[in-house]
Amino acid sequence: MTTTFAARILAALHRFNAAHPWDHNAHYHPWLLRQLPRRFGTALDVGCGSGDLARLLGRRAREVDGIDADAEIVARARELTEAAAPVGYSVADASRRLPAGPYDVITCVAVLHHLPLAETLTRLRQALAPGGTLVVVGCARASGPVDHVLGLVAVPLNALLGLAKNRGRPAPRPPVSMTARTRDPEASFAEISRAARRLLPGA
Repeated sequence: MTTTFAARILAALHRFNAAHPWDHNAHYHPWLLRQLPRRFGTALDVGCGSGDLARLLGRRAREVDGIDADAEIVARARELTEAAAPVGYSVADASRRLPAGPYDVITCVAVLHHLPLAETLTRLRQALAPGGTLVVVGCARASGPVDHVLGLVAVPLNALLGLAKNRGRPAPRPPVSMTARTRDPEASFAEISRAARRLLPGA
């Protein structure tokens, strides 16, 4: 009985969130931009999706490369980007290779958990120019009671933010940026932190 009730609650929340979607990744873009210099030369956005962040980077950079393994979402990014913008896109699997660089700025938002952790962090470090900036916003697997409590607190907050961002009305469709394929994280925050300390000293 308890399991059935919980399943109904989760299903109702899922329907509500689907009707009132909001882009969690874009929510972090202002914070991410505050971590970067006002102007820089080259930038790489790994897992660029529909190109929202790459276009923002293009306002500060001389040249921006956006890469994503999903050819369909890369095509949408190209459609949504003005021809005059200093932003280019390519289909690339960051788990296998990155553009050679070096890049003054590398961003990686909600994509690291799709990739081999240690190998990808090593590639990102190698592609970064001396004195460059790497900013990662990522997802971690819930592990331990604190993570699970935070997850429970986040459930109603997520619904309230969705309601506020959609001004109380159901959205006809999710933002283009939310149509890319997703995957649940496998590494815990502690595991990610250990890898970052080992591979990115000072991060």
